[in-house]
Amino acid sequence: MVRPVKVGIVGLGPRAEVLLAAFLRMDEMEVIAVCDLHEEPIRKTLGIFERYGKPAPKTFTNYHEMLKLEELEGVFIPTSWNSHLAIAADCMEAGKYAAIEVGGASSIEELWQLVHAYERTKTPVMMLENACYCRDELMVLNMVRKGLFGELVYCEGGYEHNLRNNLARMENTGEERAYHNRFRNGELYPTHELGPLAKILRINRGNRFLSLTSSATKSVSIPAYRRELTAKGEPYPDVPFNQGDVITTIIKCAGGENITLTHSVSMPRPYSRNGRVQGTKGIWLEDVKGIYIEGMSRDETLIDPAGNPYDRHFWDPVESFYEKYDHPVWKTDKDKLVGGHGGLDSLAIRAFLHAVRNRENPPIDVYDVAAWMAVTCLSEQSIAMGSMPVAFPDFTNGKWIRREPTPRNRWSLDEVCEECFED
Repeated sequence: MVRPVKVGIVGLGPRAEVLLAAFLRMDEMEVIAVCDLHEEPIRKTLGIFERYGKPAPKTFTNYHEMLKLEELEGVFIPTSWNSHLAIAADCMEAGKYAAIEVGGASSIEELWQLVHAYERTKTPVMMLENACYCRDELMVLNMVRKGLFGELVYCEGGYEHNLRNNLARMENTGEERAYHNRFRNGELYPTHELGPLAKILRINRGNRFLSLTSSATKSVSIPAYRRELTAKGEPYPDVPFNQGDVITTIIKCAGGENITLTHSVSMPRPYSRNGRVQGTKGIWLEDVKGIYIEGMSRDETLIDPAGNPYDRHFWDPVESFYEKYDHPVWKTDKDKLVGGHGGLDSLAIRAFLHAVRNRENPPIDVYDVAAWMAVTCLSEQSIAMGSMPVAFPDFTNGKWIRREPTPRNRWSLDEVCEECFED
C-alpha cells in the first residue's frame, strides 16, 4: 500500500465532478481541501463526499488561502481554459505540484509565465492528458520503441466530435467551450490527439515542433442548427460563429516529420481522434482499427488482366498485437481503472500522484504542456494571416537537443520501462 498523497481541488464545476468519481475510489490520495468562487458548488461537492462516506475536506473560496495549508502536496485545477494556467503558476510558486486539465492556450505569454514559474521554483506541473494512456496509443509507443515501425515519417491526429447540441445551446448550458467557438477560430482542443503523438515522436527530447500552418473552412453548421432549433420553437438569435467547421493544422518537426491535426466539433459524425503513425516499416491507423507491419502482416501477389503482377497488402486488427506488444501498464493495471473516460482518468491521476509522492518530474512536464497548448493560439495566428506559417517558440531554450533522462517508472511516456513492472 502506497502512502496517500494529500491534494486539493480548485474549481468545482462539471469536470471536477467527473474527477471526483475517480478520486473518491482511489486509496492513493486524500482530498483534504476544495475551493470554488461560489458556495453552491462547494455544498454540492460536500454532498458527494458524504455519499461516498469520505471525510469532508476543508473548503475555501480563495485558492490563495488554500495554498497556505502546509500539509497540501498537490493541487488539481479543473477550471476554465482562461484561468487554469495562472492558477497552476500560483500553485508552483507556493511549492505545490499542479495538475491542470486539457485545453488550448490563449496566448504564448501565459505559457512562458508557466515555464518561468517552473524554472524559478522547480515545482512541476502536469497536464492530465488521459489520451496518452489509451491502450492502443501506448501499444503503438511500445512497438515504435522496439523498432517495428522503422523510422517515423508522418503522423495524424484529430478531435472530431459532434458537440453541436451543446455549442448551439450555449445560452442555456453556459458551456465555456461554446464561447471559445463563438469568438475564436483555430485548433481549440489539440492535446487529446497531439499528446500521444508528441511522446511517440520524442518532442522536447531530441525533437521539437518548428512551425505550423492552419486553415479554416467556412462556419455554417452551428448557425444552421440554431435556425433549426428556432423553427422547432426553441428560439435562438441568428448570430455568427467564428470557429470554422473544420480546422486543418500541419506541424513541421525538427526531425523532419510532419503532423496533421483536424479539429471538427460542429458537424454530425461519430467520435474519432483520427490517430495515424507511419514509419518506413509500418503504420497504425486508428479509424480502421488496424496495423500493417512490413514482413509481419499479410501480403499477396496477384496478377492483373494484362498478366502483370501486383502486390496487395492487408491490415491486421489492432487486437491481434495485444498479447505480444500491449504496454505493461495495460497488462497490470486494467483491472484498477475507475472513474471517467473508461477509467483513463485514473491512469493519468495515478501518474501525477506518483510524481508528487516521489518528488519527481511527471511524465507530461511543463515543456510538454507549453508546446501542446501553444498549438491553439499559433493556429489562430496562422488562420488570421491567410494560413501563413507561424514559428513555434522553443520553450526549452535549446534543452530539447540533449535533455536529462526522464524518471524511469511505470508511468513514463518517453520510454517503456518494463523492469518497473517486474515483481
